[in-house]
Amino acid sequence: MVSQSPDIKAGPESPVRAPSSVPVDDAVLPFEVDALDVRGRLTRLGPALDDILTKHDYPAPVGKLLGEAIVLTTLLGSALKFEGRFILQAQTDGPVSFLVVDLKAPDRLRAYARYDASRLGETKDSGTLLGRGHLAMTIDQGSDMSRYQGLVALDGGSLEDAAHEYFLRSEQIPTQVRLAVGEEWRSSDGGKHRWRAGGLLMQFLPKAPERARQADLHPGDAPEGTTPHTVAEDDAWVEARSLIGTVEDVELIDPDLSGERLLYRLFHERGVRVFNPQNLKAECSCSRDAVAAMLKSFTPDDRAAMVKDDKVVVTCEFCSSVYQFTPHEAGVENA
Repeated sequence: MVSQSPDIKAGPESPVRAPSSVPVDDAVLPFEVDALDVRGRLTRLGPALDDILTKHDYPAPVGKLLGEAIVLTTLLGSALKFEGRFILQAQTDGPVSFLVVDLKAPDRLRAYARYDASRLGETKDSGTLLGRGHLAMTIDQGSDMSRYQGLVALDGGSLEDAAHEYFLRSEQIPTQVRLAVGEEWRSSDGGKHRWRAGGLLMQFLPKAPERARQADLHPGDAPEGTTPHTVAEDDAWVEARSLIGTVEDVELIDPDLSGERLLYRLFHERGVRVFNPQNLKAECSCSRDAVAAMLKSFTPDDRAAMVKDDKVVVTCEFCSSVYQFTPHEAGVENA
């Protein structure tokens, strides 16, 4: 499906229609604005996010942080054009010492965070929760293909900051990212709180590569007094960045505002084209057979040490599913 704002002249392959008013949750909506040479993706998450976060009953600040990581993963991983995995993983010295989000293309999401409850205190800021460490983004194309991994340092900033730093240093594509996570409450649901999230990723991709030039990165050892390299930003990118800067968090997570209407609000003067949404779902890849195979990879002594009350119990960190095995089924010798 293709959509443009009604005030744009459409070619034979670009039918024009009004933006849909029907909100679509758990989906990534690709879009482009030809007049500004930008392309992007808009994520809206509802039931899938709520399912992932409520399985672990995370404290609100931890749930919000993991929600942001999930949104960022969908914005980046939905660009995969093959069956594989996009894995976002952070390891830090902060109260949230580890988090991982796994998107198995095209639509299966799972995520997990490890945190120290005694260090949370009143901390709500995502940068403080993460602390210092690194963020890894891995593209796994399968056992017969090599992995690609990008790393970016976490230095007390947010995941948005880390994403911007990654694109600046690794991709060198002018990129803007917005992430928002919150809880929805409706009296019609009996007072239950539900997690929601939204995000935007927008990139400047002009046909002439020189228009997308960015300033050289600081070499770190330049002589004192060296004039920093500067490049004037393209007017189209300045305008696009200004428009996306007006988006409020509540708009990104509003359950009654469709993604198409939000994009139309932003770009109606320039014209925006949307493409078929990519649906998402919360679904873990664990299984009894997979866990049994994992147990076989341990040494006999390690397997023997797992036996408690004459059984081996394994809990999936992602979805909290519990798998029980007899010692014999787990491959424990002399069971």
